[in-house]
Amino acid sequence: MNPDEAVGPELTAFAAGLRFALDPFQHRACVALEAGHGVLVCAPTGAGKTIVGEFAVHLALAAGTKCFYTTPIKALSNQKYADLVAVHGAAAVGLLTGDVAINPGAPVVVMTTEVVRNMIYAGSPALEGLSHVVMDEVHFLADRFRGAVWEEVILHLDPAVRVVSLSATVSNAEEFGDWIKTVRGDTTVIVDDHRPVPLSQHVLVGNRIFDLYEHAPHGPGKKGGREVNADLKRYIRHKMLTNDDRFSDSRGRGRGRGHRGGGGPRASRPDVVASLDRDGLLPAIMFIFSRKGCDGALAQCQRSRLSLLEPHEVAAVDEIVDKHLTDIAPADAEILGVEQWRAGLRRGFAAHHAGLLPTFRHAVEELFAGGLVKVVFATETLALGINMPARSVVLERLVKYNGEAHVDLTPGEFTQLTGRAGRRGIDTEGHAIVLWTPEVVPEQLAGLAGARTFPLRSSFVPEYNMAVNLLGRMGLAGAQELLHRSFAQFQADRSVVGQARKVDQARIRLRKTDAQLSELATARGIGRRDTEGDADNPGNGFLDYVDLRETIRRRERDLKFHRRVETNQSIVEDLGALKKGHVIGLQGRRHRGLAVVLEPAAHASDPKPLVLVEDAWCGRIDERDFVNPPQVLGNMRLPRHPDRSTGRGRRDLASALRATGIEMPRGRGNKRAPAADDAELKRLRTELRAHPAHRLDPGDQLFRLAEQRNRLLREILSAERDIASRTSTLGVTFSRIVDVLAELGYVTRTGDSVEVEDAGRLLGRIYSESDLLVTECLRAGVWEGLSHSDLAAVVSAMVYESRRDGAGGVDSVPGNPRLRGALTDTVEVWQRLNEVERRHRVSATREPDTGFSVAVAMWSSGRSLTDSLAAAGQAGQLLSPGDFVRWNRQVIDLLEQIRISVGPDAPLSTTAARAVGSIRRGVVAAELG
Repeated sequence: MNPDEAVGPELTAFAAGLRFALDPFQHRACVALEAGHGVLVCAPTGAGKTIVGEFAVHLALAAGTKCFYTTPIKALSNQKYADLVAVHGAAAVGLLTGDVAINPGAPVVVMTTEVVRNMIYAGSPALEGLSHVVMDEVHFLADRFRGAVWEEVILHLDPAVRVVSLSATVSNAEEFGDWIKTVRGDTTVIVDDHRPVPLSQHVLVGNRIFDLYEHAPHGPGKKGGREVNADLKRYIRHKMLTNDDRFSDSRGRGRGRGHRGGGGPRASRPDVVASLDRDGLLPAIMFIFSRKGCDGALAQCQRSRLSLLEPHEVAAVDEIVDKHLTDIAPADAEILGVEQWRAGLRRGFAAHHAGLLPTFRHAVEELFAGGLVKVVFATETLALGINMPARSVVLERLVKYNGEAHVDLTPGEFTQLTGRAGRRGIDTEGHAIVLWTPEVVPEQLAGLAGARTFPLRSSFVPEYNMAVNLLGRMGLAGAQELLHRSFAQFQADRSVVGQARKVDQARIRLRKTDAQLSELATARGIGRRDTEGDADNPGNGFLDYVDLRETIRRRERDLKFHRRVETNQSIVEDLGALKKGHVIGLQGRRHRGLAVVLEPAAHASDPKPLVLVEDAWCGRIDERDFVNPPQVLGNMRLPRHPDRSTGRGRRDLASALRATGIEMPRGRGNKRAPAADDAELKRLRTELRAHPAHRLDPGDQLFRLAEQRNRLLREILSAERDIASRTSTLGVTFSRIVDVLAELGYVTRTGDSVEVEDAGRLLGRIYSESDLLVTECLRAGVWEGLSHSDLAAVVSAMVYESRRDGAGGVDSVPGNPRLRGALTDTVEVWQRLNEVERRHRVSATREPDTGFSVAVAMWSSGRSLTDSLAAAGQAGQLLSPGDFVRWNRQVIDLLEQIRISVGPDAPLSTTAARAVGSIRRGVVAAELG
């Protein structure tokens, strides 16, 4: 069918209101939508996928139905809300983001994905009349922390609802599309790799900028475009030979494009910006993978003479900044660094990261979009879909910290970041610039930039809240069936096809090997296997000999393992017995040296005492830090409340520890082999020496065939286990979760059915990483009778996560015995829950973290931002204003859930409402964020 003949009246009306013609992929997707199909659109960043989502909004309004527009983060929801209000008016558009609700009954509501998931589980009447759901950035379902929510929504939405899935380019789009078709029915999959603004790849070396590719600046895709620029490689070799010392710093600095010849020290960030300005490559986003790095780059530019704005632009900046600062109290201006921040904006540069106040970020976004900020130093959160395209994107490094380790950027991450370069309708091409360091190999960079392999992998894992909601909605059989329909299971089922083929091929090779072995064993006069032999009296065949050797190997391994288990058990017992002030020696891989116990283990079954090591490291230790059971080497007098929150306090404690004169014991304990005295092992070795095959030369071909046979058997067994694991992991995890819920009284098992109890329904209304712990605390009544500020403090322990080991214990909360008592009770509830989870082999709920408790209690009590941030610092938590706002809003979100869940007549509901009102003030309520 000719696409033009398929155009319906609504698409005609919608397209007439646009300032540009639809691209082919947009046209195809919109035609499919108007024809009543769901759509999956995979296209590069900046290609204009959101047009398809906006057409879904148009269709819903035209039909008098509803459309939900979902995004992964609040910042995106806020931005899309503003965009849709500008088109359709405030009366037609609403916003729901956990802590913010604007016009929720509107026909079009923008929301974070969790909100629509919660509506589905609650059976919200807001779902009535829903015709379209747009899932922007749907590739977020690969996120290991939140990805399951996207699958839940896709699986649970009424079949009549048309789902519009918008994804960045992924290499398995067809597989993802096949799954959506399987679970949602009629869905049109549209994959488009075309960038409307071509992207040139560059490398900045010293004071020169080079094209990455020979002949083809836009990279792979055109004939000859994969060859790395020979001039770039020659120049790097020259610099490495002549100026190696100038390139030893890998912090990602570099000199911009120039024509002055090489040499000179490595350029600073202001020099890079000046070079970009000189070569017409602004506005630019410079991605730096840490907040500290972004702030440092901004400070460098502020100390320089760099200024990128004309006088009339400075006046426009002041006007926009004043508008965004209207809700900031003058008393808070100094601690927020308002004037310093404004000074950078007035010169055309800014930072953008989660540590900034939302109102600061929004101002930067507006100024950048208006061309009044020329350079933004940003963390990768800017690449999550916020509409801030630039002419150029600069990557300081190709390595980032992922929360656990420093890792190389993946091809998908590189594409997502550099995809911000090139403004449609403004630039003829975008520029992706990597700052060269000795670690950057041009050929590897070319492979990264040209890679087209970044598959979407499901992160779907059952959780407590999900389990009770599934069981309540569809029973045990229905819940298990839904798990089988998940994208995770879909991928697992497909992946085992290849494994099954490997098993078949291995079995064929095994039969050939067996035939060769039998023939050769017979020729040696031994035979393949003695049919008369058994486990107690092995036969005289060659394979009987091989089995005997394997039995000995397993016996030796098992004895060693049991010895280690016994040692670990002793370590755990001795760790649990340590007291405050005990001095011990650490022997593990993570930490070595003398350590003093600052806080004994909270519970004996999984002891993790808090210690300070002689090198001033402070944190919790466990059995991994010991080879042998810990010995108390001595005692050290400690103050009642040792200062472990500050670097100086930790150094003083470490100095006092070294001054005790206690020394580490020498040696690593008894290393006698556990097999030395085992009678069974001695008997087996005697039989081995007496076996006829023992006289064979160890190099005999029979042994090589036997090893080949064992290797094939192991390969088959491993593949079969892998198949079983891949196809049953979700079901096993779900079953274990149900067992935990049954033991704690949330559900009742009766034969093959499971009934959700009142406690389970309460759990089903709590959406938090610590959902079961929160519900257990509500059931136990440990938060009853608290003041509103104390309730805010204890609830913060459910959401807050300290950024440093050893922080966030109850001891970090000074004074206020009522609050300390509630926190202690909460930790005891967590310990009991942990025991149940460990017994059922379920991932443990994380320990409550009190690092934010004092700060939020002070803020809730009406204290100033300065006082609240100072209290956080005294608790060892160095929070930026942006972090302070973000954590407060998460506390508000959970308090609201508690208020609604316990019912309006409960005293706790009233206290939670007061707590919400007391927190939602000043900078926390200044602007949606």
